[in-house]
Amino acid sequence: MKTIYDSAIEAVHSIQNGSSVMVGGFGLVGIPEQLILALVESGVTDLTIISNNCGVDDWGLGLLLKNRQIKKMIGSYVGENKEFERQVLSGEIEVELTPQGTLAEKIRAGGAGIPAFFTPAGVGTVIAEGKETRMFNGKQYVLEEALHADYALVRAAKSDRLGNLVYHKTAQNFNPMMAAAGRFTIAEVEEIVETGMIHSAEVHTPSIYVQAILQAEQEKRIERLVNRSS
Repeated sequence: MKTIYDSAIEAVHSIQNGSSVMVGGFGLVGIPEQLILALVESGVTDLTIISNNCGVDDWGLGLLLKNRQIKKMIGSYVGENKEFERQVLSGEIEVELTPQGTLAEKIRAGGAGIPAFFTPAGVGTVIAEGKETRMFNGKQYVLEEALHADYALVRAAKSDRLGNLVYHKTAQNFNPMMAAAGRFTIAEVEEIVETGMIHSAEVHTPSIYVQAILQAEQEKRIERLVNRSS
């Protein structure tokens, strides 16, 4: 049995000022909406957020940006968030942009206990400045260190009471690897079932990586609405 919280604000109560937090999702797909809203409500500041991007201005991580609760953002692109763009250009937020595949592998390596790895992505660019490079089979690679975080907030479709998680289709994105790389992982899920009701072959994230669970509904907003003309 894992800790099952009744409210999102209770689930994030241990996250303090200055914490590093991995947040699953890609745009608005697979983000832990209610846990993010609870962080906004909690008022914690000076957060280091590790996520693919900051979504949109008025939802998800964009709300933490608006409240100036994020000190540093580690991600792969600015995305559709105008406030993020403004804070980056004005120097109000520290940003570490990383090639998307490299970001994913840095997180995966962190969860797998691999301290660093070599990749060709970023060689010869500002990405490689100050980093060790090495030749393998006549090709140059740059050394990238793994990423960990104090907390990981992930979103799954289903969990049993042990914390075994199942994600829905593309909502897997960064969620499984972040669940493994967070020192304390909180899973926001749509449904909690009894232990034994999820077949072992269906499990995407084993329970050993999950410390707490919150059952919560999502609004599932659309990041960019496109209407076809009639």
